[in-house]
Amino acid sequence: MGFRRALHESWTVRAVDGGAAHPPSAVRAAVPAAVPGCVHTDLLAAGLIPDPYLDDNETRLTWIGRTAWRYETVFDWSPTGHERTDLVCEGLDTVALIELNGQRIGETANMHRSYRFDVAGALREGENRLSVTFDSPYAYAERVRAELGDRPGAYAEPYPFIRKMACNFGWDWGPTLVTSGIWRPIGLHAWSGVRIADVRPLVSLHDATARVDVHVKVDGGAAAEVTASLGEVSGQARIPAGRTDAVITLEVPDPALWWPRGHGDQPLHELVVTAGDDVWRRDIGLREVRLRTDDGAFTLAVNGVDVFLRGVNWIPDDCFPTRVGRDRYAARLAQACEAGVNLVRVWGGGLYESEDFYDLCDRLGLMVWQDFPFACAAYPEEDPIGAEVAAEAREQVTRLTPHPSLVLWCGNNENIQGHAEWGWRERLQDRSWGAGFYLETLPRIVAELDPTRPYWPGSPYSGSADLPPNDPARGTMHIWDVWNERDYTAYRDYRPRLAAEFGFQAPAAYATVRRAVGDDPLLPDSPGMLHHQKAADGDLKLAAGLKPHFPVPETFDDWHYLTQVNQARAIRLGVEHFRSLWPYCAGSVVWQLNDCWPVTSWSAVDGDGRRKPLFHALRRAYADRLLTVQPRDGGLVLAAVNDTGRPWRARAQAVRHRFDGSARATQDLDLDVPPRAVVTLELAAPVAGAGDPAGELIAVRAGTGERALWFFAPDRDLNLPEPHYDAVTERTPGGVRLTVTARTLLRDLAVFPDRLDPAAEVDDQLVTLLPGERASFLVAGGDPEERALTRPPVLRCVNDVAVS
Repeated sequence: MGFRRALHESWTVRAVDGGAAHPPSAVRAAVPAAVPGCVHTDLLAAGLIPDPYLDDNETRLTWIGRTAWRYETVFDWSPTGHERTDLVCEGLDTVALIELNGQRIGETANMHRSYRFDVAGALREGENRLSVTFDSPYAYAERVRAELGDRPGAYAEPYPFIRKMACNFGWDWGPTLVTSGIWRPIGLHAWSGVRIADVRPLVSLHDATARVDVHVKVDGGAAAEVTASLGEVSGQARIPAGRTDAVITLEVPDPALWWPRGHGDQPLHELVVTAGDDVWRRDIGLREVRLRTDDGAFTLAVNGVDVFLRGVNWIPDDCFPTRVGRDRYAARLAQACEAGVNLVRVWGGGLYESEDFYDLCDRLGLMVWQDFPFACAAYPEEDPIGAEVAAEAREQVTRLTPHPSLVLWCGNNENIQGHAEWGWRERLQDRSWGAGFYLETLPRIVAELDPTRPYWPGSPYSGSADLPPNDPARGTMHIWDVWNERDYTAYRDYRPRLAAEFGFQAPAAYATVRRAVGDDPLLPDSPGMLHHQKAADGDLKLAAGLKPHFPVPETFDDWHYLTQVNQARAIRLGVEHFRSLWPYCAGSVVWQLNDCWPVTSWSAVDGDGRRKPLFHALRRAYADRLLTVQPRDGGLVLAAVNDTGRPWRARAQAVRHRFDGSARATQDLDLDVPPRAVVTLELAAPVAGAGDPAGELIAVRAGTGERALWFFAPDRDLNLPEPHYDAVTERTPGGVRLTVTARTLLRDLAVFPDRLDPAAEVDDQLVTLLPGERASFLVAGGDPEERALTRPPVLRCVNDVAVS
């Protein structure tokens, strides 16, 4: 093991000459720096910059990314007697020169890699000075661009020319906050003999046995005895002097298998590898994953069982990743589980996430689809980018191999589509654009280092470079014309094999908006709100999305509520449609779960961690058992979706109601749905045909508690009644229980307690009640005024704004 010492204390940071900016004189003096951390958070802690997430402060901080920065620390050192001492840098962001006692130790140019430097010759007994000088990310990227030639992309920023988190440079949901800093741990490692450089446990299943091929690589050159143990099973190998690799095969009889959530348990088994005095430990899972692509399919099978992907896209949870620790990952991933999610796609404009992220996914049963970090641009394949990509891919594939949650490697996000459809070819002429990465380099590295996991060149991608990349009949598909151009009911026009991205916008929760935006009055188009809307024509698209369904909202409160309702309805409609197509459609991966700052976006959980109404709609749409009414062949059908391992047998009743609750037609239905299956039943004409489309709806209820609703017209064309209800509150040990009893039809009843107390949250949203029905909401956290919970703008329903 040797001796390890973290170097996280007594750092300072200051601006130095370099880059094109002229930083304020205050930052040329050293200020305390947190390591791990970044320049922005250090300057914020020192009171030298305003919070970039508030109002339009972001616009006044662009100079930070155009400035060079020097981190320095002084530490004492005493010789340890070991043969070698390394400086281990787990993450430097991004282009750095490392010096120890004035001696150049090394240089880096990749945020996505770690580095190890032999510093034994530079260390001194007693006081030592370590400095890390970061070049301006803009200056470096622009130099590489000038050298290799420009490349087209979605944004006029140079992110393809630096191996750094692309969304640092801004996105249609994120600010432009270009960071520098020591963003992952840094320290010294003194060791002798050999050290374990990496371990790759490759798992395969063979009848009643799990086989784990433990690939061990050592550094140091000396001979080593290597052992590997997994529970009661162990093996060993000898690595001769001058060699670095060994493979130990462990056969585990009758293994306890790891399953995705909803399909079984997630047992983990400690794998222990020793080489000399060095020890490596990880919890691994025993499972096998395959990707079936026959006849255009895109179906993941775990342990031989096809899995419908109830997915969400994941972006970095903060623009400053060091602010996201295990607790925050745990909170966000718990929200994903609560929403019924079984897969998280780590999107290609972000990061390879931390060990905590993947470990939590292992334990929660959340499958991980990992994009390599390439997004929405043509990337040069020449050095220095080409060499960096190969090195980072080898490191990250090796690092993530132990995690059973990782089920898919994907080459990029939308770059193949961009080359085929966005006019890049003419602008590129003969310059490289990344095809060599996605079709050669990355699949070769995955096949060499981790052949147990499937690789897919990109998303969207149809399985061949000769096919249109976004063909719904093949591979993965992104559906963005709906948000950009069409009403959300157009999701039903698509029959994708896998819907890997689709989304609809809405503003953040009210308390989040109010914290981040100081506008008075607060309006949809007030300056702060506009600054926190990064999508091109985003507010116009929000208005276009509302127009087919609702009257034009007259107040900010109405706009805020209706846009959130519209987002929730859009995604629920899309998800239910895609689920009804199983097994032809093998998954829906909603854009997006989370946000990195307070913004109007496509997220279900906003930048302050608050659940938007979409979250609750997603929880219903991703339920294990789902009833959904779908238009098919000129009529209506009931699709009963059973994503459990048990048959679903129940009596159901479909009723066409008038809005006053009276029944106009009734149909009894027998549900007999096999495990992991969908059964479609035709609704009879008396139920499916409306006598009064403006005043009727269909309600289908199963004896097991599931319910589906169908309205015959959009809200703006419905004769919704004035809302009447009884609302009472009661203090309970868990908070305040709000019970609403409907005296009229109430559509999409919602409670927004954060309007009263930012710490308050509610356990449900968007509940539709027929006359006489009752709903109960638990408001937890904070101390909201109980009386105010029972009336607008805290308690809302669509009737409030859609009644003519």
